Amino acid sequence: MTKNKIALITGANKGIGLETARQLARQNIVVLIGARDLDKGKTAAESLVEEDLDARPIEIDVTQQNSIRQAAAQVEQEFGRLDILINNAGVMLDDPKKKLSEQSLDVWRRTFETNLFGLIATTQAFLPLLRKSDTGRIVNLSSILGSITLHATPGSPIYDFKTVAYDVSKSAVNAYTVHLAYELKDSKVKVNAAHPGWVKTELGGEGATMEITEGAKTSVALATIGDEGPSGAYIHLGQTLPW
Repeated sequence: MTKNKIALITGANKGIGLETARQLARQNIVVLIGARDLDKGKTAAESLVEEDLDARPIEIDVTQQNSIRQAAAQVEQEFGRLDILINNAGVMLDDPKKKLSEQSLDVWRRTFETNLFGLIATTQAFLPLLRKSDTGRIVNLSSILGSITLHATPGSPIYDFKTVAYDVSKSAVNAYTVHLAYELKDSKVKVNAAHPGWVKTELGGEGATMEITEGAKTSVALATIGDEGPSGAYIHLGQTLPW
């Protein structure tokens, strides 16, 4: 068994997830590159190994319960614990050609299947392993677009940006984060929600202003916070966001 911390990042074969893995691995953390497609996970892990970083692929599809169970069993067998879980996998499926009131129920269901239900299922499966860590950390990738306060405030940075299924799924992630933090308040496990920023990724789309290296910083910081750090918080680059 390694004495180094073990981190699992879902959706880590590209974008913010891969950069998060890179930054954690530079801190001598063993990073498990979670990917639905194992071949893509292997390719991503190999790119980090070429940088002399300890990265290993693991197949996990957060929309498939069997895949999650198998991944949890693999981590338990190989390491016996998990120190960091970063629920990074996410989708934005809203049709920009339709009004928010016209988004199909299929879009709603598929969005929530990954962004909320998949996140919860993954957390439930790995929580027993996180409880075995002396410094268990859960980071739920949220978004400023999950802030109900800012959506309801004219003149806020997001007031005129409404991707309804995605936004509401992230609001639900925020609520789950608060509830789980309450359950875990007397344990060594901390859970927080991270807004990475408007990052230049496939999901970020045209007009994004932040580089991927910056976008990973909030997740990395929350994954490595000390015992004095927050739990149940909604953070972007060290700043608390309004719910």
